[in-house]
Amino acid sequence: MRKFFLATATILFAAGLSACSEKAQDETAEAGAAVADDAAAAGDAVAEGASDAADATADAAKDAGAAVEGAAKDAGNAVEGTVNAAGDAAKAAGDKIAAETKKAEANDKK
Repeated sequence: MRKFFLATATILFAAGLSACSEKAQDETAEAGAAVADDAAAAGDAVAEGASDAADATADAAKDAGAAVEGAAKDAGNAVEGTVNAAGDAAKAAGDKIAAETKKAEANDKK
């Protein structure tokens, strides 16, 4: 039954197509061309949008890399400053110990 229905529908569809006027066939062709043009324009817009997004992502990555590089340089400078300050404090402490030792030795001789 199902095959019979499909065969009948196919025959009726084919008969309907062959009965179409020239004008209807032209209009159908024009509509198909318009749909194809719209699809092509949409594809172009999507491609352009994807290209713009890729460019923006590359720019953002470059900016992030520069920020990380700057932060690393600043951190390195801060570490260097801290090390220098610690060295200066250790030298000052050593000088004070030497001075106090000298005073203590002088008091012992009295």
